[in-house]
Amino acid sequence: MRILLVSDTHRMNGNFYEVLEKEAPLDLVIHCGDAEGSEYELAAVAGCDFECVCGNNDFFTVLPKERVLDIAGNKIFVTHGHYYNVSAGYDRLADEALSRGCNMAFFGHTHIPFMEEVNDVFLVNPGSLTYPRQHGRIPTYVIVEIDEKGEVSLTQCSVRSEEDSF
Repeated sequence: MRILLVSDTHRMNGNFYEVLEKEAPLDLVIHCGDAEGSEYELAAVAGCDFECVCGNNDFFTVLPKERVLDIAGNKIFVTHGHYYNVSAGYDRLADEALSRGCNMAFFGHTHIPFMEEVNDVFLVNPGSLTYPRQHGRIPTYVIVEIDEKGEVSLTQCSVRSEEDSF
């Protein structure tokens, strides 16, 4: 299974469209929140299954606050992250994922890419496709590949090369 993991597009969807074209074909898109009302448009153009959770800027939405996805034996906790204060650290998020029986957690909110194991849970933040905050401010996303045995491979990707950063 080939999954596109994104977050924090903030209704500025140009990079999302570019990434879809670049990374196709996909089996699933997971958006970790702050689509700001464009989640239906993103789902319509994804060309595959689409999961999205509510972010702190997703007002007046019916999106779920969080989800647990079971993909090839991997239980993945998907949340925006603001309810777990990820800007101050990752322990609360990891503990919540673990309490739900998850071995991974996908989140956003900080706009900074992150991939690391914390408290026996592998945490993944794809960064932001629109307003990146890490050094170089390159819009980023993650490609998640899960084989038939449930083995997970993660690739951090950028929309632009370092020379094209803004």
